[in-house]
Amino acid sequence: MRGEACLFDVDQSLSGRFWSMVSADEAAIRTFSQKTGLPDLVARLLLSRGITHEEAGAFLEPKLRDTFPDPSSFQDMEKAAGLLLDAIAGGQSVVVFADYDVDGGTSSALLTRYFRHWGQELGLYVPDRLTEGYGPSPEAFRHLKEQGADLVVTVDCGAAATAALDEARAIGLPVIVVDHHLMGRDIPPTAALVNPNRADDTSGYGHLAAAGVVFVLLAAMNKLARERNIAPSGGLPDILQWLDLCALGTLCDMSPLQDANRAFVRQGLKIMARGQNQGLRALADIAGIGEIESVYHATFMLGPRLNAGGRIGDPWLAAKLLATEDRAEAIALAERLHGLNDERKAVETAILEDAQIQAERLLEADPDRSVLIASGEGWHPGVIGIVAGRLKDRFHLPSIVIGWGEGLGPVGKGSARSVKGVNIGHAITQAAKEGILISGGGHAMAGGLAIEPDRIGDLDSWMCAHMSAFKDERAEARRLEIDGVLAPGGISPELCDQIEALGPFGQGAPQPVFAIRHVQPASARRIGQNHVKFFADDGTARLECISWRTADTEIGQAVFSGQPLHIAGRLKQDEWNGRRRVQFEVIDAAIAR
Repeated sequence: MRGEACLFDVDQSLSGRFWSMVSADEAAIRTFSQKTGLPDLVARLLLSRGITHEEAGAFLEPKLRDTFPDPSSFQDMEKAAGLLLDAIAGGQSVVVFADYDVDGGTSSALLTRYFRHWGQELGLYVPDRLTEGYGPSPEAFRHLKEQGADLVVTVDCGAAATAALDEARAIGLPVIVVDHHLMGRDIPPTAALVNPNRADDTSGYGHLAAAGVVFVLLAAMNKLARERNIAPSGGLPDILQWLDLCALGTLCDMSPLQDANRAFVRQGLKIMARGQNQGLRALADIAGIGEIESVYHATFMLGPRLNAGGRIGDPWLAAKLLATEDRAEAIALAERLHGLNDERKAVETAILEDAQIQAERLLEADPDRSVLIASGEGWHPGVIGIVAGRLKDRFHLPSIVIGWGEGLGPVGKGSARSVKGVNIGHAITQAAKEGILISGGGHAMAGGLAIEPDRIGDLDSWMCAHMSAFKDERAEARRLEIDGVLAPGGISPELCDQIEALGPFGQGAPQPVFAIRHVQPASARRIGQNHVKFFADDGTARLECISWRTADTEIGQAVFSGQPLHIAGRLKQDEWNGRRRVQFEVIDAAIAR
């Protein structure tokens, strides 16, 4: 920022950022290291994340027994557990109504596997993104009632579906809602509503993904079953075997990795690596992963493929894949999802290219714009959220992407992503109240909306005016915080081991970012569609680097031209033929003057 000392004097990197070194108290680092026996680098990273030396052990080795929520602290949790056990005992027809994303799919699979252990099969209903939209509708509940459902459990949706829940009550269909999304103070009519974000819930676990809430519900069911002295013939299910599903839902829903979430993911990744879930194993095999052993595999390799069905294809595929125990069915479902993901990437690439051109033109006309809005006829609503996120990451501005037409309906559907400090959900809600939008809402970092296409210009004018007040926040979004400075010759697998001990990394637990000063790019080449691979040479050592989605950006052009650079990024290691190697994932670069 203007007037602030920048690392390596980088106040305007090739991606438009300024580099800032994370402040550190060297005396505190030495004390931390002495008290814990941890290396100085680990002590530095823990301190910068607000971890005290007393908390270090629990942070580095999170245990479920220390962090697992008390199910009884959730409103309606014990009530929901009782109703579900009653349904099992009574042989009722139970249907799980799941959202079409990974969190919904993992949540429904957890319940399906639990019921299956009791010798019962759950029905499944997943709404179509295009024709039904998000969450339950009155029509869907009437359909389930006509099909003979005795009880419906919504997962990862339902808490705000007042019209649908009113209809369910009117037709005599009991509904248990298991959700985690924000909701108003009014509690809609349900048989039970479990949501740590309902106004009267005091559990303190509003940061759980839906999969985490469902996992706690399974624990509550087991506890109540023991109290009732009932169990299936093989004994109560060991729910820990399904922590891989809980971890996957937590990671893909970008839930903050703190307390229970951190333990869910740490332990769940170990189970995921064993390949016990037929669906995940088949998807990993088809994706060429092999053993699933990292947050990257779960979040960036499996997650997009599982989401592909809900985005542009059959929304039921992910839930079916995660619940199946049949290898042949798992392979068939995984192949369909893999193919749909390829289609999704092609659709996304085309829309992103057009959206970026629109964004660049808007910024050329007004470099001080406070928000970016890109739109197009035929832009698929299943990928506009991804594209909005890409625009936000590239231009460091709140971004809205809108699509309509070509079989998608005449009403524009929009998805928004924001930068820290700029509440896009509130802005969208206000625009809806003022009649610019048909509907809309969201939370601080993301939102959705519906709009008549001929009013997009009105929305742009309103948003630019509204967002102009957040000048300091938009400037702060350009900051890239650097955790430390490294040299190519000092980077080793052992150093990576020290850093990875701080994992798992994800939302609320960022992977450390390091900077390397004045390197010469060498042997640069394009890989895939838009990635760059090269070596960073500082005159004494070379380090293999990769920069994702930058071949056609300023960063890629600078690498290919061979200009001396400062680079910033993250360390990644893998193993090939018994040898470990380290790669530097470049997220930003600046011309070295």
